[in-house]
Amino acid sequence: MSGSVEDERLRVQQLRALRRRWLRDQELSPREPVLPPRQLGTVAAFWERFLQPGGLWRQQVHKAYQTGRFVMLRVLLPAWAFTYYVKYHLLKSPHGVVTTNPRIFPGDRILETGEIMPPLPEDPHGHH
Repeated sequence: MSGSVEDERLRVQQLRALRRRWLRDQELSPREPVLPPRQLGTVAAFWERFLQPGGLWRQQVHKAYQTGRFVMLRVLLPAWAFTYYVKYHLLKSPHGVVTTNPRIFPGDRILETGEIMPPLPEDPHGHH
């Protein structure tokens, strides 16, 4: 029986040695990982160069963004809100709203032409 216990100990010792070696192999050296050189496409290469800190284009785009944001938040939106308030809340007849003409019935005089509105033709079918 002592032989099987010795074999078991040897097997456990070998497994421990293999695990230690495997764990040691998982540690990366300073040279790793070794990656192939990146092949960027046209658009990706443009954005890689464009997004470098301190680039002239990046500064210009940032300035244009800040200007557009200022104009939108400080000029256009307040102007729109002011126009909306004046148009729909202050003026008696808002711009663009069409008032209806007065109703004209048969026998009434049309003011623009002076004609008298003729009577409506009778419906021969008798149902409305």
